[in-house]
Amino acid sequence: MSRLHTHPESHLVSRIGWLRAAVLGANDGIVSTASLIVGVAAASAATSEVLVAGVAGLVAGAMSMAAGEYVSVSSQSDTEQADLARERAELAGQPAFEREELAKIYIDRGVAPELAHQVADQLMAKDALGAHARDELGISEVTTARPIQAALTSAATFAVGAALPLAMVLMMPSEALVAGVSIASLLFLALLGAVGARAGGANVTKATLRVTFWGALAMALTAGIGAVFGTVA
Repeated sequence: MSRLHTHPESHLVSRIGWLRAAVLGANDGIVSTASLIVGVAAASAATSEVLVAGVAGLVAGAMSMAAGEYVSVSSQSDTEQADLARERAELAGQPAFEREELAKIYIDRGVAPELAHQVADQLMAKDALGAHARDELGISEVTTARPIQAALTSAATFAVGAALPLAMVLMMPSEALVAGVSIASLLFLALLGAVGARAGGANVTKATLRVTFWGALAMALTAGIGAVFGTVA
């Protein structure tokens, strides 16, 4: 006699909200702070000045990330809520039309018309707004916008990322700051890219190369600018 075995499934898409904010925050923390440190150090500034600039960059960047993420994701949330309110009004005013609309979505996906109408009837009887939110608007519990979560995650991970190149300033002699911080930060970025890719189920090599390349470009540009201004001064 055959037996049915059940097993819990954990889909990576459930991580998309916090993972995006975490990777973005940590990446920006490393790149912006390391670039700032490298630029100031390339201008022949003293280690204490480099450190002050780095700490200021960490605090300002973390606050900026939190505010930016909150505003951005809040705008997304407002749009979702407006769409849900409109859908709620349409369900109250013209339920028959909404039933046909939902059934047509299933028909377009390959469900037989009679079965599609049965599915629409049953789903709308249980949770009409939820059914339309998922299948018509593409809004679900997994992907819905969470402004506070995004803001806190971005700020915290930015601070952690920024602290890494700052720690290198404390550990290295002034004459080795530019090269040492650059190399260490690129290693941090490569590690971040690999960890983020593994957590999201993406290609590790591609993600690692992507974040490392853009980080190297940012630090090279700021180092060049710092060197020019340091020479002029």
